[in-house]
Amino acid sequence: VILKKLKEITPDILIVSEEDSKSHSSKATNQFFLIDPLDGTKEFLKKDGLGSFTVNIGLIENGIPTLGVVYAPALNRMFFASVATGAFEESNDLIKPITIRELPQSGAVAVASISHRDELTNTWLNDHKIKNTTSIGSSLKFCLVACGEADVYPRFGPTMEWDTAAGDAVLRCAGGSVKHPNDEPFNYGKSNYRNGPFIAYGSF
Repeated sequence: VILKKLKEITPDILIVSEEDSKSHSSKATNQFFLIDPLDGTKEFLKKDGLGSFTVNIGLIENGIPTLGVVYAPALNRMFFASVATGAFEESNDLIKPITIRELPQSGAVAVASISHRDELTNTWLNDHKIKNTTSIGSSLKFCLVACGEADVYPRFGPTMEWDTAAGDAVLRCAGGSVKHPNDEPFNYGKSNYRNGPFIAYGSF
């Protein structure tokens, strides 16, 4: 449904989707969509009540995510953002602008993968003396930083660009940033659409 509608609305923009393996061999253009119709598959299958699976739609322009929609149907939360409008959350038919928060005096709160957390992540959290970490699935981790429920999201395990583009856009439009651990810019449109490690920052 998502692919069909996007092709109707924007027929000239490339769409790279997690579910469409043929699109994975497409060369990135200056403007293209990255789609993941079900991010957090393990969380979806667990049906453990956390509901941390999402639908992700991200638009990339010149390597930068400029528009993103992250919808968590089980949680009735939708995050959407663009560089022109800023970032917003819709929940229970109410729409509110969101932004990263100031770092709390009690210390930073991190979010980390619930299914793919590794020793590099644990080492990073320990090195930065972060005592409070919430484990959750999918691109919701970006959104929790964007709306001020957390402050940083370190990720050292493998991800694909369609896993991160939409949430990345929401976070950047809310005032945050995403960088490689060496502080290099985190961009999109790589030949295999595979991400390297990254840190998603709020005010941390």
